[in-house]
Amino acid sequence: MSGGSRHASAETTVRPTPARVWIDLVSPSHPFFFDGLVGGLENVSVTTTVREKTETVSLAREVGFEHRVVGRDFDNAFVRKFGIPFRTAQLAVSAPECDVSLSARNAMCVLASRARGTPSIHFTDNDITAHVDGLWIEELYNRFEAAATHNVVPRAFAAEELTRWGADPDSIHTYDGYKEDVYVAGFDPDPTFPDQLPFASGEYIVVRPEALTAAYVDADSIVPDLLAEATERDIGVVYLPRGRGDESYAREYDDDAVYVPNGAMNGLQLAWHARCVLTGSGTMSREAACMEKPAVSFFPNTLLSVDQELVADGRIFHSRDAPAIIEHIATLDPADVEPDRERARTVRDEVVELTNELIRTVQQ
Repeated sequence: MSGGSRHASAETTVRPTPARVWIDLVSPSHPFFFDGLVGGLENVSVTTTVREKTETVSLAREVGFEHRVVGRDFDNAFVRKFGIPFRTAQLAVSAPECDVSLSARNAMCVLASRARGTPSIHFTDNDITAHVDGLWIEELYNRFEAAATHNVVPRAFAAEELTRWGADPDSIHTYDGYKEDVYVAGFDPDPTFPDQLPFASGEYIVVRPEALTAAYVDADSIVPDLLAEATERDIGVVYLPRGRGDESYAREYDDDAVYVPNGAMNGLQLAWHARCVLTGSGTMSREAACMEKPAVSFFPNTLLSVDQELVADGRIFHSRDAPAIIEHIATLDPADVEPDRERARTVRDEVVELTNELIRTVQQ
């Protein structure tokens, strides 16, 4: 009888209730990052909200996130400052019931979670105010991000950008790599992808302009010079404007010289098959570097700590000199480039294990 009871007990063992995870996506890289992360999370149910910003909504749909759109970004820099607190209030009122929130570079989600008494796990690699003084908007962002229950950052991140605003050092967790590694690790190259592009040679570079409306950028764009230099050398360009006037830089060129996609294109496919990836921001150059592909940053201010590390390691070339950049690309030998994702997979596994551990911690 007792043996039968023990057998019945084993038969009816029930797994713990899944942790209710709320993910808030606010920028185009976030769908890929969290898609790479969620696949390794243990015993969770996920609800997703998305901010309407450039391609973020369409990319969330592309990677398979069922989501609800909450709030939007604005082209006007002045209006955008009010849009962020308004969306924070929207989230505080309408965010899904959850046990923990996950977000990246997203003070809105962190503050809304705090208002609702929800633990938050926040991922960031942006320590820009460690290098640029007087950016009060960025300082506010870092102050609010410091309010997260847990912050997960690359080892290269300047942790004082969180502790100076009140984050407990024990709430800051580091990993040996970059956030882009998390989704590069699971990337599946499509050998037919270049067939979509209008370049007869099949070779091209990718150019993404500076975020000139960002508070931390104070410079004129070098993209017109980059496009002129590239086309003069018959180097095909896939140009990805941000949509705030910078699309005009490509108007004088034919598609087989400078190609501007009609809609969102898979940035990882673009990077994998490109001769080189050039960006005036940071994410796309880090994506390429994490694939072991040539990458150029023409970011106009002091680089983030993660980018400084990649430049020091020779994995990103940094310059604001358009002729020097194109000359650098011209010297690259495709035969010397062997893209690879093994290192990225090791980083992803580390971040997934850390996130699982933190979710278990906040559930206790």
